[in-house]
Amino acid sequence: MFVVNVEGAIRRNEKWLLIHRSEKEEHAGGGLSLVGGKCEIEGNSSDILERTLKREVFEEVGCEITGIKYVNSSSFVTESGINVIDIVFLCQHKSGEPYAKSTDEVDDVVWMTTSEILTHTELPIFLKENIKLAEKLLQDNLHV
Repeated sequence: MFVVNVEGAIRRNEKWLLIHRSEKEEHAGGGLSLVGGKCEIEGNSSDILERTLKREVFEEVGCEITGIKYVNSSSFVTESGINVIDIVFLCQHKSGEPYAKSTDEVDDVVWMTTSEILTHTELPIFLKENIKLAEKLLQDNLHV
């Protein structure tokens, strides 16, 4: 069995929204990451990934998103041995000024450019790769 996690690469004014994860978080506590969370069991359901992402973004940072597009998926194992499938989506900020709404999960919000993220020495490789892929998807869509 896997935990299914969704993350939003949220873009506004040439910057990406990242969160400082709460130190209380079991996985990657204290680090910078995209906004997101895990899917809940819903039985028969449609658009669960997109609805989960919208819910998690609103719960964690108090804003709404739109224009959700698939970026990539990966899997990893947490420090405690939980298998996770992670799906990243490109999103546009729709409304609400992001803030650390869920203080159990988020310590702060940060807006960073692609180059700031890619040159940051303490960010994990997978986050940089997700941003590169989301940036490429944005650029490809501009040239269609």
